[in-house]
Amino acid sequence: MWAPDIYEGSPTPVTAFLSIAPKISIFANMLRVFIVASYGGTLQQIFFFCSIASMILGALAAMAQTKVKRLLAYSSIGHVGYICIGLSCGTIEGIQSLLIGIFIYASMTVNAFAIVLALRQTRVKYIADLGALAKTNPILAITFSMTMFFIRGDTPVSRLL
Repeated sequence: MWAPDIYEGSPTPVTAFLSIAPKISIFANMLRVFIVASYGGTLQQIFFFCSIASMILGALAAMAQTKVKRLLAYSSIGHVGYICIGLSCGTIEGIQSLLIGIFIYASMTVNAFAIVLALRQTRVKYIADLGALAKTNPILAITFSMTMFFIRGDTPVSRLL
């Protein structure tokens, strides 16, 4: 629950680093545990219920946000749940989906924070401020819209991946 406050209070490059690097390292260490030692059914159930809780918390809390960085923080919390589902399966296919999910999450998060960094000069802080972005910078607006759709995971391209 520390992520939204840290994302909002930190400079955007630091926030981008904090949103990607710790998650990749945590899942890399979890993969090492998975590869070296087989974990039991109890640990799989804990991963499963934690991932479900993370997905629900991230989705519900993100709906109430008004600031862009806090929205990205709760989106990040939800995506940890989606990625953790692959680990809770305990199969090679689950690990493959985890790795694909981390790659997609990292690339889309880098893109989202690059756009937020580009918007820093125009003082865009709230989601409502993005309404005029299509008039002032249409290319950035289209790119940000596509990034948010990819992060959501409901586009034909992300389904193919």
